[in-house]
Amino acid sequence: MSLTDYLVIALFIFIALVILIPVFLFIYWYIKDDRQKQHSILRNFPVIGKVRYITEKIGPELRQYLFNNDTEGKPFSRKEYQDVVKAGKYKERLIGFGSIRDFDDEGFYIRNTLFPKLVDEMKVDNTNKIKTRVYKVDGNNLFSRKEHSEEKLADPFYLRDEDAVVLGEITCRHPFRVKGLVGQSAMSYGSLGEKAITALSKGLGLAGGTWMNTGEGGLSQYHLAGSPDIIMQIGPDMFGVRKPNGEFSWEEFKKKSEIPEVKAFELKLAQGAKTRGGHVEGEKVTEEIASIRLVEVGKTINSPNRFYEFDDAPSMFDFIEELRSVGGKPVGMKIVVGDLDALERMISYMKESGIGPDFITVDGGEGGTGATYQELADSVGLPIQSALTVVDEMLRQYEVRDRVKIIASGKLITPDKIAIALAMGADLVNIARGFMISVGCIMAQVCHTNHCPAGVATTDKKLQDGLIVEEKHYRVCNYVISLREGLYNLAAAAGIENPTLFERKHIVHKDKFGRVSPLEEILQAAKRTQMQKEG
Repeated sequence: MSLTDYLVIALFIFIALVILIPVFLFIYWYIKDDRQKQHSILRNFPVIGKVRYITEKIGPELRQYLFNNDTEGKPFSRKEYQDVVKAGKYKERLIGFGSIRDFDDEGFYIRNTLFPKLVDEMKVDNTNKIKTRVYKVDGNNLFSRKEHSEEKLADPFYLRDEDAVVLGEITCRHPFRVKGLVGQSAMSYGSLGEKAITALSKGLGLAGGTWMNTGEGGLSQYHLAGSPDIIMQIGPDMFGVRKPNGEFSWEEFKKKSEIPEVKAFELKLAQGAKTRGGHVEGEKVTEEIASIRLVEVGKTINSPNRFYEFDDAPSMFDFIEELRSVGGKPVGMKIVVGDLDALERMISYMKESGIGPDFITVDGGEGGTGATYQELADSVGLPIQSALTVVDEMLRQYEVRDRVKIIASGKLITPDKIAIALAMGADLVNIARGFMISVGCIMAQVCHTNHCPAGVATTDKKLQDGLIVEEKHYRVCNYVISLREGLYNLAAAAGIENPTLFERKHIVHKDKFGRVSPLEEILQAAKRTQMQKEG
C-alpha cells in the first residue's frame, strides 16, 4: 500500500475512535444509569445527571482556584494560604499596590504610635544567624516558572534572655524558657505521616526558640528527629504513658520526662474542633503506632472524652501537682472555653488552693483537626478572640494571672493575627494548619480519609513519596522566622521594644459603622452588663 492508503486508514481509525468511543460511553452510561435505583436524578436524566455529579465532585477545586476571590475561601482564603506559602518558601511577606482587606467590615486593628521604635531600639537577639534555604524566582511566565533555592543566613529574631517567656519558673525543677512566641500546635503521628512530622521537627529544631507539641498520639522518633523543644501532650487515653489495661503509668511518664527534648507536658481536656474522644481504626494501628501509643496492634481505639483520673478541678490539680513533682517539668492543660461558670469555679479554686497548671492552652472553636463531626466543629466552643479575653480577664479578676501563662490557638497564622492575640492576653501562640501548609498542604480537606494528595495528613507511603523532608524542613524554619520578624515589625509600629509588651491598649475594634472602641472599653462594658444581669 502507498503512503496515501496508510494515511486514509489512519484517518478512518481516528474518526471512528472519536465518534465510536463517545457513542459507546453514552449508551453504556444511559443503560447503567437508567437501570440503577439509588439516584433519582441519574434514573430520570441518564448521562446529563452524570455531568451534574462530575461537576459537583470537582466543585471545591473549581471554587478554590477559579471562582472564589482571594479573600472568600474557608477555612482559609487563598490570600491567607499564599501568605503562609510565601513566608515559608521565599521568606517573603512584601505585597504591592495595597491591602485587599475589606476595610468596610468590622474587625480589630493594631494602634500604631506617632513615633515608632527604630531598628536599633528594638530588644531582639539576632546574634546567632540561622543557615536556611530560600527560593528565588528566575522567570514567571504563563506556561513556565523557573526558580532555584539558595543558602541564606537569616536573622532568628529571638527574644533577649531577659524577655524570654518562662513556663514553670517558680514551680518546677526544670522550667521551660522560650525565646520565641510562636510554636507548633498539637499534631499526632498517625494523623500526620512520618515525613510531615519529621520535616516539622527538623524545621523547628533549625529555627530554635520555638516548640513542637506531640498531640495526644504519643511521642515518636519522628518528633525527636530534629531535636526541637517538645511539649508532650497527654490525652484521656494516656497514649505513651499508660499500662496495658489503659491506666496511667508513672513509670512510663518518668521515662518521657527524662528525655532532654521534652520540656513540658500538656493535659488535653478538649480541642477546638473536637470536644470528644479520638477514634483510630484497627487497620491503622500498626506495630509502630502500637509501640508508640502502648496499645494492642490491630485493635480499634475509641478514646474517652475525658480523663478517668479526675472529674473536677481539685482532683485535676492534685494530678498536675504529682506530674510536676515526678517529672520536674512544667505541666499545663488544653481547654475549649464554653461553660463560663465551670471555668470560673476552676480559676477560683486556683486562688483558693494556691496550686494549678503552669500554662493554659486556649483553643478556639474555629480550631482544626484531622477528623471530627460537623456539629462539633461548627457550634461547640467559643472562637479564640472571645475565649482568650474571657480567660485572661477571669485570671486577672482572681489575681492568679501572674502564676499561669496562656497559649492561644485558632487560625492565628500571620503576624498581625498573632499580635492581636498577644494584646488580648496570650503569652504564646500555637499554630497547626499554618505549619501543615508550610510542608505542602493544599487544603484538599480530606485529612480524615488518609488520602491527602500532598502526603501530609496520611500514613500512605506512596502518597508520602511527594513530601521531601530535606526541602520542606527549610520552609518550616522560614515560616517561623518570618512570623517572629513580622511581630517585631508590628511591635516597632506600636512603639514597644519587643512583642511580649503587646497589651489591650494596643488594639481597637472598628464596627461596620466606622465607630472605634478600645478593647479595654469593650471588656468593661461587657463586665457592667454581666453585673447588671447578676444584680
